[in-house]
Amino acid sequence: MIDFFLNAYKDKPTIDIVLEAVVFISGIMSVYFAKKENIWVYPTGIIATVITVYLLYKAGYFADMTLNIYFSVMSVYGWVNWTRKKEDDYVVKISRTNTKQKVIGVLLFFLTIVVTYFVYHLFGKEILPENYIDIFTSGLFFTGMWYMAMKKIENWTLWIIADIIAVPLYAYRDLGMLSLQYVIFTILAILAYIEWRKILNNSPQIKSE
Repeated sequence: MIDFFLNAYKDKPTIDIVLEAVVFISGIMSVYFAKKENIWVYPTGIIATVITVYLLYKAGYFADMTLNIYFSVMSVYGWVNWTRKKEDDYVVKISRTNTKQKVIGVLLFFLTIVVTYFVYHLFGKEILPENYIDIFTSGLFFTGMWYMAMKKIENWTLWIIADIIAVPLYAYRDLGMLSLQYVIFTILAILAYIEWRKILNNSPQIKSE
């Protein structure tokens, strides 16, 4: 198992290995802070996504690259949204999505799939079978990030599904460190869902916004 992850780095430039390690650490920190409903989820997340944009561009995975550009922008929005206060109390609290937000989430999912499909054509890249998986997970991650910015518990359901899919996908692409990262992401996302659900159960008055 160790050799499986290490073999992918034999011919990689040292700088790329260092950058991927930074993404690995900052990405895990970001998910951990999100689990704890801590605002540091966003600065650590921005570090991870900005560096990931470069790594994915260099590797030619443009759907994931586009998604991480969105993550970076949405992290800024989420950062501002999570810190909003009214009468010394935070405005955005953990809640469930209402019907309107569910519909918007579904629309975002399919819109992301369409946009990422055309991104490949924009860069003149052939869409391989693996890229269709990439495009599908992009829709899940895109919608999940939007729900995260509003502290909707459903974001964790989408992260869990997409993370599980991403593990073998990144391993296949010889991005062993990122594949291992998504294994950890999956575990943290499951724990986060459980923790956020406990908060909701202890605050029955909070249903949706």
